Amino acid sequence: MARHFDRIDDCLDDLTTRLGPALTMGIPLGVGKPNALVNTLYARAKSNPGMKLRIMTALSLGKPKGQSDMEQRFLGPFVERVFGNYPDLDYVADRHTGQVPKNVEVVEFFLKSGDYLHNDYAQQHYLCSNYTHAARDMMIQGVNVLAQAVAVREHHGRTEYSLSGNPDVVLELMPLMRKCGRPVYIVLVVNHELPFMEGDAIIPESDADAIVTDPAGTHTIFSAPNMKVEPAEYAISLYVSALVKDGGTLQIGIGSLGDAIAHALILRDRKNPDYVSALKALGAPMQNSGPLAQGLYGCSEMFVNGFMALIDAGILRRQVFDHAGLQKLLNAGKITTAIDSNTLPTLLEARLIRSPLQAEDVEFLKQYGIFRDDITLHGNVLHCDQEKLSTDLADKQALALINTHCLGETLRGGVYMHGGFFLGPRDFYEKLRQFSPQQRAGINMTAIRYINQLYGHEEIAALQRRDASFINTCMMMTLMGSATSDGLESGKLVSGVGGQYNFVAQAHALPDARSILMLRSTRNSQGQVASNIVWCYGYTTIPRHLRDIVVTEYGIADLRGQTDAEVIKRMLAITDSRFQPELLAQARHAGKIEPGYEIPEAYLNNLPATIAKRLQDIQAKNLLPDFPFGSDFTDDELDIIKILQRMKESSENPLQLVKSLVAGMRDEKEVPTALLERLQLDHPENLKQKLLRQLFIGNL
Repeated sequence: MARHFDRIDDCLDDLTTRLGPALTMGIPLGVGKPNALVNTLYARAKSNPGMKLRIMTALSLGKPKGQSDMEQRFLGPFVERVFGNYPDLDYVADRHTGQVPKNVEVVEFFLKSGDYLHNDYAQQHYLCSNYTHAARDMMIQGVNVLAQAVAVREHHGRTEYSLSGNPDVVLELMPLMRKCGRPVYIVLVVNHELPFMEGDAIIPESDADAIVTDPAGTHTIFSAPNMKVEPAEYAISLYVSALVKDGGTLQIGIGSLGDAIAHALILRDRKNPDYVSALKALGAPMQNSGPLAQGLYGCSEMFVNGFMALIDAGILRRQVFDHAGLQKLLNAGKITTAIDSNTLPTLLEARLIRSPLQAEDVEFLKQYGIFRDDITLHGNVLHCDQEKLSTDLADKQALALINTHCLGETLRGGVYMHGGFFLGPRDFYEKLRQFSPQQRAGINMTAIRYINQLYGHEEIAALQRRDASFINTCMMMTLMGSATSDGLESGKLVSGVGGQYNFVAQAHALPDARSILMLRSTRNSQGQVASNIVWCYGYTTIPRHLRDIVVTEYGIADLRGQTDAEVIKRMLAITDSRFQPELLAQARHAGKIEPGYEIPEAYLNNLPATIAKRLQDIQAKNLLPDFPFGSDFTDDELDIIKILQRMKESSENPLQLVKSLVAGMRDEKEVPTALLERLQLDHPENLKQKLLRQLFIGNL
């Protein structure tokens, strides 16, 4: 049984007594880290050179910090309001400043996107691993400590623990640690702010060596505020939403594109005429443009706010079950989740039950809610409502009596969302906390190996994940269909492969699934516009033999089963027109396209202005808001963000900087005082503050 500690230090004393001074600690990615315990152990290692500590993890999150004085003025109140008492991880701060001690090593298999491009320590200690291999690779690295934040509740007179938003790697890692043959230590730290998730996330107390209830373990969950959705991202999302089949399976990621896809699907379902008009303006396919009458099922390594919006809208509702026979009947439309007089004969015909009913049949029927829980079997007689009924389903009279007295109302145990970990804004966590246990039970947070791959559960996964749209984002693509999503050809890692490769491979393994890679066609690089579609690139995340569907703001390129020349033509058709001539010339020079090929005229106007024109009607109806699911920023803060962006642009241009300073000398009556007060510049006290004030006013 687990030992219980109400102080983190006491638990760590027990840990080091059992394992000694050499510790390799695995902690989950994202919000499941027990920050207080990790910081305390890290502090012990810093003060004791004889101790050796290796931290194995991913996606270590820290509160945003401003680089400039102006950014700090803006972020201070926002961080205090949104992140509350969230304790930053001390090893993250030391890694940024190059102060990780020699007796400590921090290894991550997924980096916070873009944060460590110029950090040699993080780049050298990056472990390149698929998400599904993380538990295995932690074991190879010698993990002997597992520390996880958990939710807790009192239920039916006993205390229960839930892995909450991070069962992803832990459900596989715990049994591997128990079987490894070396001393190990598993510690659960209670965080009362974590939502208690049902299903596979609930673990027995006996799985742990220690459970810590130190008040320091409870803190605000790290928040990922909603990001602004740009017009190009809305164009991409509208195209993508028209590829999602009603009754199908959905995977999306975090960020503005994920929010935009969810919003587009809600428009499709709730404001279908406007949605269809927008698709026509974009020239998008129309075969999947109707309302989502059957609903969708979510199967995604990351349960994000976009999925929550789809739950709120009643779109994420197609339930799947862990029984292959039931799932086959549901997929074929022979039964529904509503139990009626047709249910038992259909189950009998499919040989899922027998006649006369046996004890195993009755247990099966009760497990899935087809029979009420109070139904019992004694010999060959069913007992219900003080009635004694025959179990012979071939007898019409007996069947009618069973249908009258024994049936439940709906199938039980259905799940409309499988997720490995979650991360979202503040209201995302609050909604989960406010859900009833029955509502949360429809969201099964489970092992990443179940979600991200098919091995070991091929039949049930294929049945559940029908008509799957696995939607991911990449940074760059080549004209021949390979994708770069996590690193640069210099060898620098931007983030990590995570589960993207697995989902792309799944799309090719399942008979009716598609991989959809989203790509913004251009980016700003050192003040210049650059194409994200290139001829070739020296780093690949998704090889071109796994190319499938690619979507930019200019359209959809279906690359599956196409020759190289045809792939190039289709990629050029969704490329920004400012870069088409050079890319076409490179393809010709390489002999990969016929010399006389010219890009059709219909694709020669792929420009931002074209997107603005195509979206103008739906934008005029205010159906494409900057923040479709709200924002943690106030209206004043959103105005300030725009001004700070202009200030940053002007600071990179000396002439523009002078113009901003001059413009800042305008009549003070024109200046919104609330914005200056928010930045503590309403009463500047020194020359620097006066200059900042003038620059701010000059960029209003």
